[in-house]
Amino acid sequence: MIVKFFELKKKKLDQTKFFLLYGKNKGLIEETLNNVLKPILPNNIFKYEENEILNSIDSFIENIRNKSLFDDKKLIIIQRATDKILKIVNEMLEDNLEGITLIVMADILEKKSKLRIFFEKNKSAICVAFYEDNIQSLNIVARNFLLDKKIKLSQQNINLIIERSRGDRNNLKNELIKIESLLKNRKNISVDEIFKLTNLAENYNISELVDNSLAKNKSKTINIINENNFNTDDNILILKTYLSKLKRLLKIKSEEIKNKSLETTLSSIKPPIFWKDREIVKEQVQKWDLDKIQDLIIKTNKIEFEVKKYPAISSIIVLNFIFENIA
Repeated sequence: MIVKFFELKKKKLDQTKFFLLYGKNKGLIEETLNNVLKPILPNNIFKYEENEILNSIDSFIENIRNKSLFDDKKLIIIQRATDKILKIVNEMLEDNLEGITLIVMADILEKKSKLRIFFEKNKSAICVAFYEDNIQSLNIVARNFLLDKKIKLSQQNINLIIERSRGDRNNLKNELIKIESLLKNRKNISVDEIFKLTNLAENYNISELVDNSLAKNKSKTINIINENNFNTDDNILILKTYLSKLKRLLKIKSEEIKNKSLETTLSSIKPPIFWKDREIVKEQVQKWDLDKIQDLIIKTNKIEFEVKKYPAISSIIVLNFIFENIA
């Protein structure tokens, strides 16, 4: 059956065992999952990618049927789902597996999507669409955050923060957290300080640039470079972003070797990796070994020193560095 996301809090969901959450608004999907569904559903959680299940269906079925002596209730979350998973979902519903709750998460699903139609028409399941945020909904998110933290900001400043968050509620929350940290020991913040503290859209492009470079996605990396005009400050930020992501990659790679499972590592790593970023992180892990990551960290530090020493040619230095990494 079709349910609006804001209606979920009004419904008794502990009796519902099948959910489909789909749409562009990944930030709102995450909020709904963490704040509305998880608190009332089994806390023994197992996360799967659709491809992971399709590549090993027997193993998946065996895992969800196995019962623990200590916890016989399971919450199964299938991420990045498409119509390909429908047969398995249908079988799970028909089998009425005791103690199993299923949440299927997907990107945009067209009206003719078999998966979407299945959940919309099935009275035993709930189907929720999550549409993109607009200025009004982001304004509500910002005001609720500020009210909860007892922070006073003018509407002009709120609008500025929303604008600099690129219409993404996850970005918006990150920027608001920065504001909160700055105002812990003071009461006011100026427009100039907001400009300096919050990220420009280009900064998010930098993160995307570094991610694709580390995943050795050559065409995507070159497209991002061609669409932007990075200055000396941007070049330093690019290198600092490399260092941050390389240190995270080093940690993930080390844990993967210990766990002998990338999925287990990505599910348990701290700070957590948002599910929307997992695919590109997987690509990075597959492309780099521990020694090469450590070598690149050392090299990045050296390049940052060169950029600061020779700012006039910083773009040439950084571009050569990036092209070497994606070769």
